[in-house]
Amino acid sequence: METISIQQKKKKNKGPVIFAAVVALTVIALILIFSLNGSRFTSGHGRKGTSDDYPPINVSGKYVGEIFVNGVISEQSESIFSDSLTYQHGRTLDAIDQMIADSNNKGLYIFVNSPGGSVSTSDELYLKIKEYKDKTRRPVVAYFDNMAASGGYYISAIADKIIANRNCWTGSIGVTIGNMYDVTGLLEKMGIKAKAITSGPNKAMGDPLSGLTEEQEEIFRGLVDEAYEQFVGIVAEGRHMDVELVKKLADGRIYTARQGMENHLIDDIMTEEEADKYVLDMIGEKGVTIQDIKFKTEKGLFKSLYDLIDEKRKSGDSLENLAREIIAGEGKFSISYLAPIDNH
Repeated sequence: METISIQQKKKKNKGPVIFAAVVALTVIALILIFSLNGSRFTSGHGRKGTSDDYPPINVSGKYVGEIFVNGVISEQSESIFSDSLTYQHGRTLDAIDQMIADSNNKGLYIFVNSPGGSVSTSDELYLKIKEYKDKTRRPVVAYFDNMAASGGYYISAIADKIIANRNCWTGSIGVTIGNMYDVTGLLEKMGIKAKAITSGPNKAMGDPLSGLTEEQEEIFRGLVDEAYEQFVGIVAEGRHMDVELVKKLADGRIYTARQGMENHLIDDIMTEEEADKYVLDMIGEKGVTIQDIKFKTEKGLFKSLYDLIDEKRKSGDSLENLAREIIAGEGKFSISYLAPIDNH
């Protein structure tokens, strides 16, 4: 009869424990991500690595490269429930660089299904698309699927042609820092006091434990206003519209495809199949095909958390410390071109 040691039993029973920890930490992470992600301010650049870090796009013959901007425009938008990624920033920028240098490339086709994203990442993608257009003089077409709002519209404004699905929601031209939470009243009722030791009165501004002063609110307003003016200028330039006219449209509201067309935010309404045909007709060369530029999927959020927890366990570190790391990592503020609603 096989003898199973107590140690082996403990090892076999750690699966449910780790799974429970994954679920608990996922809930914590999701609450923090959804409550604070729209309220994070970061100053770093989005792109990491160089073209040597990514494999060449495998395309033969003359082609139009179709890139996919699915989900939030950020460093890395992971799927929660599957081992897949939506928009991948570094790889997308690198793919555009490769198309710029490829004489077989005849155009850039941007498939957009996004509520927007961070200011810096959206702007970096916009600038890369602009670089493609300026250097190659090849056509750029954007197709709006379910939603192309805020940063999703921002990155598309420079396209030669914007086509939308008839059920698409677009617009949301504006900027947000998200909700600023003030829990000082709650802490006072609970008899809890919190004090941040900082080098200046505004160093901890936005901290929910400290509240927000009028001066700090004005500072945040300045950040939003500057990003807003940049957004409006890009739309005005890309759509050949007067800045003041754009500002009348840019109050943050969502437009239907029909309303977007009436307000000159999009050029036409088509199905995806009709848009594909339009792009090829626009190129006007025989033998040109549309090639999807997609990337190998990576680990989803649950798998990543599971691996991280398992790594912490093996190293002897506590899950409590991991939870603290997650909380510390999410307690930041970010200025975003992000629509808070989705079109399903």
